[in-house]
Amino acid sequence: MGWATLAMVLLGAFNAVARYTDRYVQLGLSSNAWIELQWYLFSLVFLLGAPWALRANAHVRVDVLYRRLSERARAWIDLVGGVVFLLPFCVFAVVASWPSVHDSFAVLEQSPDPDGLPRYPIKAVVLVAFALVALQGISEIVKRIALLRGASAEEIGLVEPREDRRADGGESSNPAEGV
Repeated sequence: MGWATLAMVLLGAFNAVARYTDRYVQLGLSSNAWIELQWYLFSLVFLLGAPWALRANAHVRVDVLYRRLSERARAWIDLVGGVVFLLPFCVFAVVASWPSVHDSFAVLEQSPDPDGLPRYPIKAVVLVAFALVALQGISEIVKRIALLRGASAEEIGLVEPREDRRADGGESSNPAEGV
């Protein structure tokens, strides 16, 4: 997603320069395809970045109270939130999106704009993204259950292992390795 973000930013800059340049020199650099490609890249970053954000605990949440709670209380909140809100919403999103995606593929939907891109592939990404979020949500639910049963956060992958330890469990003799 980092590369897609970089491509989106560079493409956005190109689009701005191309539109400005075309006003004065008429080189024809600007195109609806470039603008739509930028929009598609934004969609990919947002939709396919969501499962990673859930995995990395980088999603938006109101941390005013959450961060002050014990690890066990946070695990309960995450477990209930995943089962009651996240998974049902993912199912809803897939079910609600399916007709639109199906119809788009049936007619090989194209952009209504001149030189526009096909719309059906990007619409399919909505289904893929919510399926991936649901799978990651199941993984997070399983981790919270393990945490509530006594596993450590490090054992189940909720926190990264400390890097200042060697693979054999001993301390590193090189101070630079811990940085």
